[in-house]
Amino acid sequence: MVGIHTVVRSRRRSALTVAALGAATALFALTGCSTGGSSTNGSYGFPEASQDASSTITVWVDADRQAAAKAFEKANPNTKVKVVTYDGSANGSNSFRTKMQLFDRAGSGWPDVVFSSQNNDASWASQKTNGKQAFAAVLDKGLVPQATLDNFTPGSLNPCTVNGQVYCLRNDLAQTVLWYNKSLMDQFGYTLPTTWEDYQALGQKLATEHPGYIVGAAGDAFAPEIYMWAGKCQANDVTGPKSVTVKTDTTECKRVASMLDTLRGDGTLPAISVFTPEFVKNYTGKVLMMPGPSWYAGAIFNNKQSLNVPAGQLGVAAPLKWKDDSKGFAGNVGGGTWFISSHSKNLKAAEKFTEFVTTADDYQVDAAPGYPAYAPAATKWIAKQESSKYFATSLAPVVSAASEVWDGWGYPIFSQEAVWAKTMTPAITGGKSIVSLLPTWRDAIANQAKVDGYTVN
Repeated sequence: MVGIHTVVRSRRRSALTVAALGAATALFALTGCSTGGSSTNGSYGFPEASQDASSTITVWVDADRQAAAKAFEKANPNTKVKVVTYDGSANGSNSFRTKMQLFDRAGSGWPDVVFSSQNNDASWASQKTNGKQAFAAVLDKGLVPQATLDNFTPGSLNPCTVNGQVYCLRNDLAQTVLWYNKSLMDQFGYTLPTTWEDYQALGQKLATEHPGYIVGAAGDAFAPEIYMWAGKCQANDVTGPKSVTVKTDTTECKRVASMLDTLRGDGTLPAISVFTPEFVKNYTGKVLMMPGPSWYAGAIFNNKQSLNVPAGQLGVAAPLKWKDDSKGFAGNVGGGTWFISSHSKNLKAAEKFTEFVTTADDYQVDAAPGYPAYAPAATKWIAKQESSKYFATSLAPVVSAASEVWDGWGYPIFSQEAVWAKTMTPAITGGKSIVSLLPTWRDAIANQAKVDGYTVN
């Protein structure tokens, strides 16, 4: 069964996915069917090209989303689709934006629909560049039915919304929760923490009583999305299309950094990537807890190439809270997006495809590897995962966390992960404390934001 416990990293940083996409380098030669400039003002909030309802639509997908295209073609044999695989902008390649800029200069070649593994593409795709029409079609002015938009999980379309308008549909979500090994918890006689303070205390206790066991990992570039985002650190608060607030000297940021430093120091929060052979070798059977995204279940735990946790051991709990806070919040680590081109000559077919791959049971329930952003599909998808009897607990916390992602962390053009990897990771592995690096992190974010034209507060 394809699902939360079998997906191998349903998100943008899969090196295997990138390696499989050899055709990406030749993409510029593959022109879509939506050619020519837009000439007619349409009713959907953007200038439309002359429409041809019989024309073939060109759809760009990454390797993992080929199943979505196949499901659509099977369910809609009379709709003509040309499927092109590319890297999905994985690992921050920015290929989606780069290719659209080339087509803008050529004045033709845009695909009708594009999948991106990134959550920040609406920040540029919604904007005119050098007087050129924005690539992304406005979706909430009638192109996509309002009833469809209303059924997406609350907050899930935030990455797609710019100046109050929706420019993409979310494929899947990557809300963070607390994964834990229930068998180990019972064996050690530990109580599952509900606050970050208790989480830290249990990590320190574990270091003394069971050396070698861990309560998480912080060696990936997305570590700040797991810990800082969920901790309400306002390092990445996008307040407008070209404005961002960067604060890393707050109590919220400092308490997260201090916790990470403490657990790193006692060995229960190693600063190595969860996708390395070293991690698998050292920590298979030794993960007591691990805060992380919903897709960790299949990418890390129920994966024969990773930790391979046996059925009946893996449990999940709600995002942790700080004692002074009234509730806990989730961070977000991925989740793909689908865009319709404003240049498309067959908007009807493009919308039909995009709505299908994000909402239809044929894909989102039956074949999708990640937690669907579309709430009705997510309900059925969760039921399917639970029927596998793999998990030791209910998956209800995964569902509730989907709408608990903190909204003070935004989706700018630049990659927070790239900033962290370049600025923080070398210093952390070199022995510096995260607390001491907070000003360095702040300056790096602010400098990158200014390079990309943001006003920094």
